[in-house]
Amino acid sequence: MQLTKQLLDKIVDVTSNAAIACYPYVGKKDKIIADKAATDVMRKNLNDIDINGEVVIGEGELDEAPMLFIGEKLGSGKGPSIDIAVDPVEGTNFAANNLPGALSVLAISIKGNLFKAPETYMNKISVGKEIPKDAVDLDFSIEKNIKNIADSMNKDINKVTACILDRPRHKEFIDELKRLKVNLKLITDGDVAGALLVTNKKHNVDIFLGIGGGPEGVLAASALDAFECKFQGRFLFKTDDDIKRAKKMGIEDLNKKYDLHDIVKGESIFCATGITSGDLVNGVKKINNNYITETLVTHKNSLIDIVKKVVSIT
Repeated sequence: MQLTKQLLDKIVDVTSNAAIACYPYVGKKDKIIADKAATDVMRKNLNDIDINGEVVIGEGELDEAPMLFIGEKLGSGKGPSIDIAVDPVEGTNFAANNLPGALSVLAISIKGNLFKAPETYMNKISVGKEIPKDAVDLDFSIEKNIKNIADSMNKDINKVTACILDRPRHKEFIDELKRLKVNLKLITDGDVAGALLVTNKKHNVDIFLGIGGGPEGVLAASALDAFECKFQGRFLFKTDDDIKRAKKMGIEDLNKKYDLHDIVKGESIFCATGITSGDLVNGVKKINNNYITETLVTHKNSLIDIVKKVVSIT
């Protein structure tokens, strides 16, 4: 079974409408209400589609409504069985403070094709398709990865650009990158968007690395697959509860290194609509009685595009 163009169009509508729902709360300093607005609309819109959907990557547990929780059933129940990965507002702080880069993100695949990632940290790395598959690896040192990238692109190390979340946990990473005189793009939030900056040379990012959310890794992998990029991730379990949750989800090898095709099997659709303008897409604009949205859409073997929509205010 294949994911249809009709279904793709409906998924674009979902993230577009979620971004519009969040728009009135941009800059209002309340990330919870911004997230809730997008979540409510995303849930309603997904329930209007003829799919038998289940959330495999969500924002919360069953008792944490209004979040879209892992295991939640969505859709009319009449259509194909679908895995759903959601992040109604990726970069809630960006939205709350009217900073660049907030997105509404959704990925779907045929049931069983998206990895069910526990809500824990993941050490991850992504590079563009021009980098040989064996040039970078989580088990290599940062220096070896950077040198291999520089060699494969025939440029000096000081011309390589690395993107990483600016977090205290990354102090050693950042210190090492500075020692190597690598160009740094430090981001404060936006784990999914950061990983996707390797997809296009216009972003001038050669490697994304560091420790971020496991669920965000699955979302990013869905898009990176369509761009034929490389991604690796390894979960980091900090507590006994993390380990119990992982084992309950079927993860036995706690030190396993996951490649792209361990995470995304077969085709998937990925949509990321801008809430505030960032590197990937422009944010929501309101002109007269219309909202204008911009969405990055990927569908492996079919489509990589920026879709603009005009939604009339009713």
